[in-house]
Amino acid sequence: MSRIIECVPNFSEGRDEATLQAICQAVESVDGVKLLDMDPGAATHRTVFTFAGEPEAVVEAAVRAARAGTERIDMGKHQGEHPRFGALDVCPLVPIAGVTMEETVEHARTLARRLGEEVGLTIYCYEDAATRPERKNLAEVRAGEYEGLAAKLANPEWAPDFGPAEFQPKTGATAVGARDFLVAYNVNLNTTSVKLANQVAFDVREKGRVQRDENGKVVRGADGTKLRQPGSLKQVKGIGWFIEEYGVAQISMNLTNISVTPVHVAFDEVVKKSGERGMRVTGSELVGLVPLKSMLEAGRHYLSKQQRSIGVSDAELIKIAVKSMGLDELAPFDPNEKIIEYVLAKDAPARLADLSLRGFVEETASESMAPGGGSVAAALAALGAGLGTMVANLSADKKGWEARWERFSAVADQGKRLADEAIALIDRDTDAFNGIIAARRLPKATEAEQAARAEAIEAATCGAIDVPFRAMEVGCEAFDVLDAMAEEGNPASISDVGVGALCARSAVLGAHLNVRINVGDLASEETRQDYLARAQELADRAIERERRVLAAVDAKL
Repeated sequence: MSRIIECVPNFSEGRDEATLQAICQAVESVDGVKLLDMDPGAATHRTVFTFAGEPEAVVEAAVRAARAGTERIDMGKHQGEHPRFGALDVCPLVPIAGVTMEETVEHARTLARRLGEEVGLTIYCYEDAATRPERKNLAEVRAGEYEGLAAKLANPEWAPDFGPAEFQPKTGATAVGARDFLVAYNVNLNTTSVKLANQVAFDVREKGRVQRDENGKVVRGADGTKLRQPGSLKQVKGIGWFIEEYGVAQISMNLTNISVTPVHVAFDEVVKKSGERGMRVTGSELVGLVPLKSMLEAGRHYLSKQQRSIGVSDAELIKIAVKSMGLDELAPFDPNEKIIEYVLAKDAPARLADLSLRGFVEETASESMAPGGGSVAAALAALGAGLGTMVANLSADKKGWEARWERFSAVADQGKRLADEAIALIDRDTDAFNGIIAARRLPKATEAEQAARAEAIEAATCGAIDVPFRAMEVGCEAFDVLDAMAEEGNPASISDVGVGALCARSAVLGAHLNVRINVGDLASEETRQDYLARAQELADRAIERERRVLAAVDAKL
């Protein structure tokens, strides 16, 4: 999947297994969504579900789950330790990959509207999806809880964003939001002292510690409130504790916004603060799942600290991250079990890009219509970018060139990103072809159906053009890497640059053929001519850039 969001609905039910299973079944009934976790609590009488997938599918799954849960839960009979005001108490959406927060907000508001209109729930939007500043904080939205909800709804200032404005005794109200990913993260210390662990936790967590004077008394402000000395990490909650099972103290943290404080930044800061107090960090552990980008960012960070190129495979970046932060100290760290994108990919259909080289060639040669020329062109673009990346990595590691490692690392990183995108285009080309087939199979018995079918075919055709067009762009961008390595790279690898240029040019010209054949199916002449003109410009550019790179290669051979 290229676009992934997570949904974390909290239902006010933690004891009735039949209700919980009904909610699970509702989630799993939606194609493209995977239920990642269900965490019930009897004392809190609350269950947290976690599922993820493509945004539209996740929204549909949330609506079905809400309907299944609220049909069975009666808030008039609910008692539990956790704050709550509704059967479906909170339902946040979280961007994971390929989706911005702004887009997630739109999906959250779509979900909020559907829950109000289709399920009949009273809905408030909170966090990034809030429609008013005073509704951003969940605690404010839920203040008074279920017992105070009738009085709250009587106040025009607290009219809901969607759904009924009257108090609904059975379902209460629901908060729908968009927020950043929360990571539960523990760092291990070489001590058994909870007191020392807490001191480090107070050093790093955002709210820090209560200020005290020289006599140990709490310092208060003019209004009588306790004054606090903030910690060094924003959007971080933390406490020290002792884990009997492992015989060590830990700093237990919630990283509530990993775009503000990433996992590796939290780890490094705990290392620093622990060292100042005479302790040593021995490792760490991630509780639950983590987005792939967090692990990749950490890997790049630690490779950069070692003055090594960051333009390496995702597997290598993850390995460096795990070893640098000691994520495997207490238990093995299996990326396929701990990284959200990898967990979701487990049950996904087989992809062309995952075939062996022999398998890809044999599938290409078979009677199957896919992979076709578009997928092969994308594979050539990946090979061209990959060869440029290889030369950049070799140059970064060349003895005597240490002062230039950062430059070569940046080029390698650029090439690696281009190669990754080109690999994704291998399957996107096939998906686009299947989209045209699906559009052509739409019913056409009535004028309305014919119009809808024609519109779907036009849209699918544009999609089948956009994929090879992007492959052309990626092939052209690969020349940025190849050109730089022809001029600056390790001369022992100059022939590899040349082969990369041949691959990139072939990718562009091959994808150009796909653009040209697919534009013939467009109904709009204006759209057809626009695609053709822009594609020809890319093809001409690739031919010229190949000529320049090969000239530089010839000069050094």
